[in-house]
Formats: sequence, structure tokens, C-alpha cells
Amino acid sequence: MVIHIENISKKIREATVLDHVSLCMESGNIYGLLGRNGSGKTMLMRVICGLVRPSEGRITIDGAQQWKDFAYPADLGMLIETPVFLPDFTGYQNLQMLSSIRKKIKGKDIREALIKVGLDPDDKRNTRKYSLGMRQRLGIACAIMENPRLLVLDEPFNGLDTDGCERMQNIILEEKRKGTLLILACHNREELENLSDVIYRVEQGRFSLYRAGAGTGV
Repeated sequence: MVIHIENISKKIREATVLDHVSLCMESGNIYGLLGRNGSGKTMLMRVICGLVRPSEGRITIDGAQQWKDFAYPADLGMLIETPVFLPDFTGYQNLQMLSSIRKKIKGKDIREALIKVGLDPDDKRNTRKYSLGMRQRLGIACAIMENPRLLVLDEPFNGLDTDGCERMQNIILEEKRKGTLLILACHNREELENLSDVIYRVEQGRFSLYRAGAGTGV
């Protein structure tokens, strides 16, 4: 998979949130986004995922143009901001309902994703009883369960304890080995530098190369 981001800008009223962003991303790499809250990291992720339409510019994925040939990337897993689930259903039931949209996976795949993030697929508790960390783990399981070729993760370590962080690191590196294209935003600079192959600094909607060839694993 190759994503070309060409001269993308996004304005909300008079504010420029993305300012003529041009990047190229390829499968098998982890692209880190480093910047403060409100700098434009999450907005670019939303645009790539088809959740927000840019004011100008274009995105192509493997030669097909977004908003012309497709709206949402066909093979996408994402975790953007705080994950929200139906509170009166279990974690497994929530993922089961979401998986019924595309019908790409079976129950065993959902169970494997839950186990991978450290959740019990047989837990009978409804998600309203989940802690912040458990909801974050469930969000990660949701992002990876369909084995996407493109994985977009916005602050995936939020709310996770040490075990959860280690699991998340292992998941990210495993996805890279599988050839997934990963886009990762993280407040922890050290975490980002350890995991990412290429890091972009984001300031006031502008993206500049911060570091290339960074990802050494943890």
C-alpha cells in the first residue's frame, strides 16, 4: 500500500488546522506524528480515514483518489481519540456487532484480538463497568481484529498500565512485520522514537521531517 498526501489543507471557519501537507507513506513502515495537542496530528488522521473532508488537496491510495474513487480506505483499522462502545453489551458483543458490518472475520478472530490485548473474551461484564484502560484495550482490539493493511493509532497508550503498554508495543511491531502501514501519534517522544521508522514534527498544521530511520524496536 502506498498513500500519497498531496497539498492537503483543512480550514474550520477562519482557523487553518492543516496547512498544505504533502507526505508519502508505504506499507511495512511506522510513521510517527510528534506534536502538541491541537497541532493537527489527529485532524490528518481523520482526513486519511475519511472522517473529515479536506478543504483542498487530495489523497491517493494505490493510485485511487479519495472522495472520487472511494470515501473510506477499504482495509483500515483505527483508534482515534477515546473509544466509545455500547455500554449495555460485553466487549465481545460490541466487537461482534462491529464485525457484522464487513463480515470479514469470525468469532475466533474476535477472541484472538481480545486475548492479544489482554482482555478475557468470556468476560460477562458490560462495557459500562470497564475501566479506562480496559476500554482502551477494547479499542485496540477493534482496530486490529480485521487484520487491516492500514492501521491508524491516535495515542494508543492512553490509560494503559505497564502490561498494556508492553502489549501495545508488541502489537505495533508485529503489525509492522506483517507489512501493515502504521500511522502513530503519541505524546511520549521516547516511545515514538523507539517504534517509528519515520517521524514528522507537527506544528500549527504544518508537517516537517523530524527523524528518518528511527524505528529500532523495543
